[in-house]
Amino acid sequence: MSDSINTSGRQPIGVFDSGVGGLTVLRHLIHTTTQEEFVYLGDTARVPYGNKSPETIRHYTRQCVNFLLGFDVKAIVIACNTASALALDLARELSPVPVIGMIDPAAKTAVDKTKHGNIGIIGTRATIGSHAYERAINEYAKGVGKSIKVFAKACPLFVPLAEEDFGEHPSSALIAQEYLHEFIEKDIDTLVLGCTHYPLLKNLICSTLPGISLIDCGESATMELSTILNTGNQISNDMHPSVRLFTTDTVHSFSAIAQRCIGLPLPEPIRISQETLEEQGLSGL
Repeated sequence: MSDSINTSGRQPIGVFDSGVGGLTVLRHLIHTTTQEEFVYLGDTARVPYGNKSPETIRHYTRQCVNFLLGFDVKAIVIACNTASALALDLARELSPVPVIGMIDPAAKTAVDKTKHGNIGIIGTRATIGSHAYERAINEYAKGVGKSIKVFAKACPLFVPLAEEDFGEHPSSALIAQEYLHEFIEKDIDTLVLGCTHYPLLKNLICSTLPGISLIDCGESATMELSTILNTGNQISNDMHPSVRLFTTDTVHSFSAIAQRCIGLPLPEPIRISQETLEEQGLSGL
């Protein structure tokens, strides 16, 4: 696939995640690329991806990518670190348009931002187990001549806390302390939020690790997409952003989180069946 976009600027940008976490990426996309149209798919029936096998994650990714390609998108953003870590290569093989993942942009930002060279990473079991962030960080650091130490920790309970909008509950502070206390001992100065759900818990994480710089992978990925769109002269000329939301199951907190996260009026999500995704996933095989 070519790095350039050979399509009309009026085409939408596709975004998918396992659930509500990708809304944190969509927020950056909407507020940075302010004239674009977006199609967002939250695979809420099968969240979380982070506890699934690599084979299953690749199967889900195939389905989500093909679903978005059905909208004639000009680019796809995998707003899921687990899918980015384990299936970015597959998504790029399937897609005739650029696919942006979460790992490499955030890794570069972390290396550029750290002052003391001690970087922490938190993510799902699958993302942390893939070691994708360590590889990306070490490769980029070597290229820019920086000495880096990386410390990674799986925080699987953070995803359901975000999905249930439970970030302010007292029990969440205990969970965060259990997961994050070791980073204080490691003297990290930069922490990569290696799951797009985690920015929904930003206040919780900041209160547990005060003074640590947090890297939002969605923000870094948005900058990469902006560069691609500008280089390819594919910026939309529409006056206002528009969003179409799809989910694979009902989530009672989805609309509330979407409204609070994006800060703009959004339509109610349209529920699509898993059978629909299965049909889409068969295309291109």
